Amino acid sequence: MTLSRRAALAASLGLPSLGLPSLVLPSLARAQAGFPSRTVRIIVPIAAGGANDLIARMLAERLAPVLHQSVVVENRPGAGGNIGGQAVVQAEKDGHTLLLTSANVLTANTYLYGPRMPFQPLRDLAPVTTVGTGTLLMVCNTRAPWQSFTELLAHARANPGKVSMGSSGTGTISHLYMEKVKRAAGVDITHVPYRGGGPAFADLLAGNIDIMFDVIPAMLPHIREGRFRPLVAGSARRIDYVTELKDVPGMDEALPGKGIDALNFWSVVAPAGTPAPVLATLNKAIGDLLRGEELRRKLLDLTIVAAPDASPEAFGAFWRSQDAIWKELVVESGATAE
Repeated sequence: MTLSRRAALAASLGLPSLGLPSLVLPSLARAQAGFPSRTVRIIVPIAAGGANDLIARMLAERLAPVLHQSVVVENRPGAGGNIGGQAVVQAEKDGHTLLLTSANVLTANTYLYGPRMPFQPLRDLAPVTTVGTGTLLMVCNTRAPWQSFTELLAHARANPGKVSMGSSGTGTISHLYMEKVKRAAGVDITHVPYRGGGPAFADLLAGNIDIMFDVIPAMLPHIREGRFRPLVAGSARRIDYVTELKDVPGMDEALPGKGIDALNFWSVVAPAGTPAPVLATLNKAIGDLLRGEELRRKLLDLTIVAAPDASPEAFGAFWRSQDAIWKELVVESGATAE
């Protein structure tokens, strides 16, 4: 779903496009005069250094003076993000423990883990807001012979199973959308899952795998320094808001008529049962920061488009719509959690 399509969804549901109505704010302030009363923890369910972690730390630094309390980031990696997610589910329902995560934990994991999933995100977590959205990018080592996605596909068709694609793990957005691209293009590319993007990038740099199709923030420095060559964007349209990527085709050009439009989203959620005024307070505080020029530009430097929701309910509607999309991706791929 592109950003414009997401806005259309909000409009169709009668959701406002900007902040909470001004008349609501005084009552929220009175209702939540005691929040926050101590340090706010933002749990990131992956190891330090990835996009989730970078976003959380940017947000925490700016949120602390707004909330007049310290805001700390705590990394709880493991089980595809479920360890960090479950820690938030089990936390006090008062808004002092939050989860910042990308789409996998909130959507795909339910279908990847099946009965082994330790919690149900839509039931056990409460929406606060989307922070930002982004897409995927396919890259190869600049020493590889392919100058374009078309050349890569031609080589893969001539050499079934010989091209290898690394991902940050089975069932991640990179894996699920690559399976969709493979079916759409009619090619056989071998998936090589890693435990995180870092080891996969290292092997791509070393020439041990041929391509990666993953989220962009960690790739961009390698592209700018001439180590990775971008081949195709996962979004329907070009990534025209990033100078180095504006000439890279999107999926509508590369695989026309296949309807591929990879959308990743990063969001903040709280334990289910957190009082609605607390969720609204957090939604407004985070949303105001994201609508500000400074943080918006910082995120855009990571190729992430700030996308605050007007209310927790607006994010909840978007989240439910994405859950259906990710369920289809998992079912079509046949992927299961390791």
